[in-house]
Amino acid sequence: MATLYVIESGARIEKEYQRLLVTKDDVVLKAAPLNRVSRVVLVGRVGMTTPAMYSLLRGKVAVSLVDRRGRLHGRLIPPTTPNAQLRKAQYLKEDDPHFCLRVSRWIVQGKLHNSRTLMMRLARRYDIEGPWLARMDNALVQSKNAASLNQLRGIEGSAARAYFAHIRQAVRAEMRADKRSRRPPKDPFNALLSLGYSLLYESIISALEIVGLDPYIGFFHGEKYGRPTLALDMVEEFRAPIVDSLVLTLVNKRMIKPDDFVDGYDGGVYLRERGQRVFFREFSDRLQVRTMHPTAGRRLTYRQWFEVQARALGNLIQDKTNAYRPFHWR
Repeated sequence: MATLYVIESGARIEKEYQRLLVTKDDVVLKAAPLNRVSRVVLVGRVGMTTPAMYSLLRGKVAVSLVDRRGRLHGRLIPPTTPNAQLRKAQYLKEDDPHFCLRVSRWIVQGKLHNSRTLMMRLARRYDIEGPWLARMDNALVQSKNAASLNQLRGIEGSAARAYFAHIRQAVRAEMRADKRSRRPPKDPFNALLSLGYSLLYESIISALEIVGLDPYIGFFHGEKYGRPTLALDMVEEFRAPIVDSLVLTLVNKRMIKPDDFVDGYDGGVYLRERGQRVFFREFSDRLQVRTMHPTAGRRLTYRQWFEVQARALGNLIQDKTNAYRPFHWR
């Protein structure tokens, strides 16, 4: 099943028999069977009728409201039975520095491994040279032996800078960025990365809630009021295979061009509506890409991987296993 992204400004979701209809000015823009939709994301000024809302809740389909920059403003979720024992264990583990460091090492190693995979692909395709791969290899070794969370965060931050310096060389010249910028993004390339990461966070939050974990209680990222730190933790291993590789494809194949962006009131750079249509469509398709699970013996979509990894983390938290295996991109 797939996520239904609705980005047409002024559109509305309605229910007709067992279908969801996306309409605007009494014209049907899209129709989707209710039983084929796993999640609905409303982007910007999009509405929904009460019958459609009730049908989605009865079908245990969550509805997320995000703005056109991808920032999550709220979620409508069906009644669930929270896993109280899992959350109690999660809160206790957050106060265990040894557990936090142990799981954070696995999270960072997963991120670095997948970042290196993309770097290797780009180095072969674009003949990129430089010390970046050696720095990533060194960071992988150091992360396994980090003695504290602060040290591990320093290793991860240094590796992230080397990674960005590498991948920026693969970006078309007219879209190339000098450095990573956020809140707000200062150039088109960073605008695409920020939008992709925001959508990825929202998808990860949904998977964590399905499993029964609290998205706001994490282990690697520092605790901050209102910040879904566990979602931020889990996002790390999926950045390169889902968002970074997608953004490079969109830019280098000219699916999104410089004139698809507009300057924002806050000094940032953001996608216009045409570019948003392309990005949301391609992001949704990317989440449906299947990769082989090493032990299940079958191919899973990235969306299924989110839930698999959330359950694996839940098992670790409850001491049902003694290790966490991050997603490894090949």
